[in-house]
Amino acid sequence: MALTKLSLEKFTVFEKLDIEFSKGINVLIGENGTGKTHIMKVLYSACQAARAKGTDIDFSTKMIKVFKPDDSGLHRLVKRENSAGTAKVKVCSDHHTLSLEFHSRRKENISVKGRDAWQEEFADLTSTFIPAKEILSNSHNLIQAIDKGNVDFDDTYKNIISAASVDITKGPEGGLKKKYLKSLQKITNGTVSIQNEEFYLKPGNQSMLEFQLIAEGIRKIALLWQLIKNGTLENGSVLFWDEPEANINPKHIPALVDMLLNLQSDGVQIFIATHDYILAKYLEIKRTGESSRANA
Repeated sequence: MALTKLSLEKFTVFEKLDIEFSKGINVLIGENGTGKTHIMKVLYSACQAARAKGTDIDFSTKMIKVFKPDDSGLHRLVKRENSAGTAKVKVCSDHHTLSLEFHSRRKENISVKGRDAWQEEFADLTSTFIPAKEILSNSHNLIQAIDKGNVDFDDTYKNIISAASVDITKGPEGGLKKKYLKSLQKITNGTVSIQNEEFYLKPGNQSMLEFQLIAEGIRKIALLWQLIKNGTLENGSVLFWDEPEANINPKHIPALVDMLLNLQSDGVQIFIATHDYILAKYLEIKRTGESSRANA
């Protein structure tokens, strides 16, 4: 169960796009404004729509919640041109296609196809989107404020707080999970704790530190620690990460790359949006080196 292809036509910044994906790590690299994050948000919306039977949120509704167009109008995601147009979105797996069409001037003319088969194939899929801006340091009561309309965040922020807040592993971790957590703890010098809906970092035997008192780069690594700890990133899941390198000490990039490659090897499909060619090159070199050793 993996995402294999995306087709976009007259959607946001794209006139036409056809792109195929690896079942491992996919790196979207380019300058700001080229649509890297938009690609990931479409894919994430499709993953979330597969669980619509439990949430009553279908593909078109999730797209609105993730992109947050004015007036909650999907038609505003059509590529801006002088004349009217129709946006077409197709997300494919090995077996099925989920498609969405909507017009720039006909707000209610929305067509979704392949919904039932898509939901059946991906009903148990876990997908996680880590936004570029770290949010856990401001998580207290944020979900309630979003639900009440007091603040305006897209669903990626709300969802990542919910994912990080899950605590399903009270017992000891398995060997694989211990390997991940030990590596990440070396970077963060501590473990994540949640109390009264707020996140803390506990460095060794020291008292807990509020997330907002910790460097943002460390907070991002701590978030990854928490997602692995609570079982969110496991075999068959999909991870979307927007600008993972932002505000992270360059000396920690090799450890971050190793972690991503390990997650890939353990069955997590990964999508990264970045404009850091150093991160992309390091991933390429490290992955090539591991493939050579595996085939030796």
